Amino acid sequence: MPRLLMKPSPMPLPPPHDEHVASQSAASTRVESGPGSCLEVFLVFLRLGLTSFGGPVAHLAYFRNEFVERRRWLDDYAYSDLVALCQFLPGPASSQVGMAIGLKRAGWAGMLTAWIAFTLPSAFALVLFAAGLAQFGWLSGSGAIHGLKVAAVAIIAQAVWGMGRSLCPDRPRAGLAIAAALITVALPTALGQLGAILLGAVIGAAALQVPARPSLAAEQQSVSRRAGYLALALFVLLLAVLPAWAALSGQPLAAQLAGFYRAGALVFGGGHVVLPLLESASVAGGMVSNGDFLAGYGAAQAMPGPLFSFAAFLGAMSSGPLSGWMGALALLIAIFLPGALLVAAALPFWESLRLRPAVRNMIAGVNASVVGILLSALYDPVWVSGILGRADFALALLLFALLVYARWSPVWVVLAAAAGGWALGLLA
Repeated sequence: MPRLLMKPSPMPLPPPHDEHVASQSAASTRVESGPGSCLEVFLVFLRLGLTSFGGPVAHLAYFRNEFVERRRWLDDYAYSDLVALCQFLPGPASSQVGMAIGLKRAGWAGMLTAWIAFTLPSAFALVLFAAGLAQFGWLSGSGAIHGLKVAAVAIIAQAVWGMGRSLCPDRPRAGLAIAAALITVALPTALGQLGAILLGAVIGAAALQVPARPSLAAEQQSVSRRAGYLALALFVLLLAVLPAWAALSGQPLAAQLAGFYRAGALVFGGGHVVLPLLESASVAGGMVSNGDFLAGYGAAQAMPGPLFSFAAFLGAMSSGPLSGWMGALALLIAIFLPGALLVAAALPFWESLRLRPAVRNMIAGVNASVVGILLSALYDPVWVSGILGRADFALALLLFALLVYARWSPVWVVLAAAAGGWALGLLA
């Protein structure tokens, strides 16, 4: 998985971290009261998981159309509140919004149901793709698969372009992004990425001045403060215990789970930003080859639903203790769990937390740093593995233009990339 914190949206949506821009009709419409059923939640999110192409920004527009305009499960102000919260937190923002809506509608079971239904279609398709690569080894060296690697170059370049403009609007944040890129180029490990994120947090809190946002509409929270504290404690505990288990035991399974949990816990903005962390956890750890990693990442762009479902492909392709369907399920849970815990932890405290200047400035610094981390990943592993000659560069440039200027859907861009790679393979 920008779908890295994005893509054209099928309908207008209030910008992340901004004040409410609620339409009069949606804001004043009566909201349905009373709890719903898990079956209701499952069916709605399954349909969204099958049809929500276009990445996290597009997902948020689909959600607003479904839950604010059509079903009236919540009003525009409450929905904007959830969007702002999930943009503030690490993790897959659109999936976190979906989980929060499921939680509000049908309790904890509704939260789990919403995640399963929204994630299942893309995860299932990526596991089947992994099975095809494993069964027919020649596919990984085909021109079409190489075209998917070139597509990853164009898609990551588009993400860096868009994120840089929105998250680094001034010189201090642009400087933070460059510093983070230099750190992760010099130290291309999880430690380097963590150091760049911490640098952004410290400098952001100390030096940036991000304007305050208006207070959001008050509403009764669906999570108690006690449950919020428990979720936060579990999040921190797993973040500390899993790496310790991996270091002390030396077991590959522990290292896999720790790496994917860390990726889900430290990625601000979700989507494409997770790429360098997953590369460190899977390719550097010997789970999959770099070629298969980029081929799977390219294929993930053509899927509906969350880009974090890419973890299912990596789990299915893994050469470690878990592979196939079990590996896919284990790594999906590992990468999504921290985001779910953070949503549950933050819901009871969000309105007061977001008004603190130090918190706003810290998050702005972190967001600038992740732009730099993604810029570093654009070079290595994406560029060095995907661009092998002039023809590859020309194809990547064409795909970038189709994404940014022609505004093609990533689905069509990925299909064009596969066809272009296949054609270049025939000409070679």
